[in-house]
Amino acid sequence: METEMDDHLGYEKYERSDEKNYRNGTKSKRVRSKYGEFEVDVPQDRNSSFDPKVLPKRQKDISAIDDKIISMYAKGMTTRQISETIEDIYGFEVSEGMVSDITDKLLPQIEEWQNRPLASVYPIVFIDAVHFSVRDDGVIRKLAAYVVLGINEDGKKEVLTIVIGENESSKYWLSVLNSLKNRGVQDILILCSDGLTGMKDAIATAFPMTEQQRCIVHMVRNTLKYVANKDMKAFAKDLKTIYTSPDEKNALKQLETVTEKWEPLYPHAMNRWKENWDAISPIFKFSKDVRTAFYTTNAIESLNASYRRLNRQRSVFTSSQALLKALYLATFEATKKWTMPIRNWGKVRGELTIMYPDRMPD
Repeated sequence: METEMDDHLGYEKYERSDEKNYRNGTKSKRVRSKYGEFEVDVPQDRNSSFDPKVLPKRQKDISAIDDKIISMYAKGMTTRQISETIEDIYGFEVSEGMVSDITDKLLPQIEEWQNRPLASVYPIVFIDAVHFSVRDDGVIRKLAAYVVLGINEDGKKEVLTIVIGENESSKYWLSVLNSLKNRGVQDILILCSDGLTGMKDAIATAFPMTEQQRCIVHMVRNTLKYVANKDMKAFAKDLKTIYTSPDEKNALKQLETVTEKWEPLYPHAMNRWKENWDAISPIFKFSKDVRTAFYTTNAIESLNASYRRLNRQRSVFTSSQALLKALYLATFEATKKWTMPIRNWGKVRGELTIMYPDRMPD
């Protein structure tokens, strides 16, 4: 508001002027927001003619500022950055505590969203993780935010839940999957994930008919960790001959060819492909166009990009609750654009209906 006063008077604070009208201190004004009331110091002028546009006379409701605070929080800004930005723009101080209180009011909405009813069948579900640094009792720990994303019967993406975990285990994943069941999910045709510890046993228990598909992108990345930079391009090209094979028989031939070629240099690089073949091979039942719907993480990558922006904005989250609030807001910001089915959904749905008879919704 000080900037508005500069414009109103025609000169800046502390600048000498012959104008008859001048600053006359401030006046405390009690305003209310969606989440409570607080005091604001409004600049005054000698002629009482100053009427700030940010907070006009007789206006005491500043709920619009609450929305801006929440929007900034969703973009990954810290409470301190938000407090400083509000002061720069509006000329009054909003404490870090108040910013935190405003965003805390979202917690009931988050709980309601995480417990909302879900569809009975999700043809494809992805589970992926993004890691964050979180302060816990003065100690900074790395926590994983696991995003469970479903493709519904209309081919549209839908975030089913976000869970923040520390230790992966079959017990942990069973509780996550059971929570989906308790919210109405009766069947998942294909679940695509990285090699999450305990996931295999948990799926077999919670959804015994679900086919597990290992994310090929993660498989390639994990394999190339063992490979020198000079060989990465050639190795990746050879790996592609495996997962783009026309059928499983040819894929196994390519697996042996690639292993024989690279084993002398990188003896352990291909071990995971052999050990996890049962979770890699389901893709070969489908046409190449359909495979791309679930052997890559394209469906979830745009969402993960939003989450990674949070990491760039904040090196450390003050608590797991602060992380959850930021993830919730970032999710809703990202999913506003999810209005269309995934690519080739008609073809994907058709093949799924044939491969999994009587399980796809009519």
